[in-house]
Amino acid sequence: MADTSGIREHMEVIGADGVHVGTVDKIEGDRIKLTKKDSGQGSHEGHHHFISTGLVAEVEGDKVRLSANADVAVTFEEEA
Repeated sequence: MADTSGIREHMEVIGADGVHVGTVDKIEGDRIKLTKKDSGQGSHEGHHHFISTGLVAEVEGDKVRLSANADVAVTFEEEA
C-alpha cells in the first residue's frame, strides 16, 4: 500500500487511467472522504462517498492516484 500521509484536503483523486474520481474532503480512518459536491452521480449526488486508502497507488503532487481505473474505482465507493 502507498504512503497516504501526504493526502490533504482538496487534492484530486484520479483513477489509474488519469480520469477524475473525486476531490478529497478528509481522511477518516482508513478511508478517503470525498467532497459532497464532487461525489457520486444521479441519485448518489449530494452526500459523501468514501474510498479505501487501500486503493491508493501513489500520491503525486496535488493528486491521489488509485490502483484501479476510475470506472472500476467508483464501484468500490461506500456511501455515507
